[in-house]
Amino acid sequence: MTTTHSATRTHGRRWLALLGFGAAVVVAAGIGVLGVSDTSGEYASLRQPAWAPPSWLFGPVWSLLYAMIAVSGWLVWRRVGFGPALGAWTAQLVLNAAWTPIFFGAGRYGLAFLDIVVLWLLIGLTVALFRRVSRPATLLMLPYWAWVTFAACLNLAIWQLN
Repeated sequence: MTTTHSATRTHGRRWLALLGFGAAVVVAAGIGVLGVSDTSGEYASLRQPAWAPPSWLFGPVWSLLYAMIAVSGWLVWRRVGFGPALGAWTAQLVLNAAWTPIFFGAGRYGLAFLDIVVLWLLIGLTVALFRRVSRPATLLMLPYWAWVTFAACLNLAIWQLN
């Protein structure tokens, strides 16, 4: 009975940890929009390149990406616990949270571009470190890295046009 109880506790902790990774991502997303209102309206008012996506697309894309980011961190944690890989994961999440207030809140498109370039590099580091630990975690980070690549190009174009 002790072995079964112990296995159940361990299994329960794993799922609670997944909720913790989800909460970390939700907090980062929430910090990103604190004090920033009407980003859709501001986005629409900017001069944009012809290839800029409509504002309604960002919510669904980021919701999916944030879920993938959370699961990827959790998968790595399950394998190796907290260490350099999750340190990089946390650092990129912090820069992710900082981008929206810089871009929309402060209107500092150049500084936001610097943030997103460093974010892109940190995602790359995270992917490299995750690759040593978990293929599924690595694969979950790749769409995020691709989207941030696109977002960096969009950020640069908006900075140049405005």
